[in-house]
Amino acid sequence: MADTGAVKSEDTPFEGGPLDGRVLPVLLGPTGRPPKTYRVPVPDAAGGPPTVLVYRLVPRGHSRMGIQKGWKYEYDPEGKVDRPKWPWSKPDRPDDGPDDGPNDKPADTEG
Repeated sequence: MADTGAVKSEDTPFEGGPLDGRVLPVLLGPTGRPPKTYRVPVPDAAGGPPTVLVYRLVPRGHSRMGIQKGWKYEYDPEGKVDRPKWPWSKPDRPDDGPDDGPNDKPADTEG
């Protein structure tokens, strides 16, 4: 592998999905931890938009003393995008169809 200079990376195993069993070098953040999600764009053979595979960071395991052994990525077939959970954010809801308006209330039918 090429010398990355001051950039640190860690060989991280992947479980599940197309990358099952592979160990890839993943760049570490300023705290020495890999990113929470790892997205892999897979090009479409027909020339359409690429499919994005999502892997989530989980602890690799713990020793008998309770010390964490490291990190690994597990395949997330749903591939939802994480968003910050702000107190003023609206909760996620299933997509029922078009919005009825700013308050999503049914229109009055009484005359």
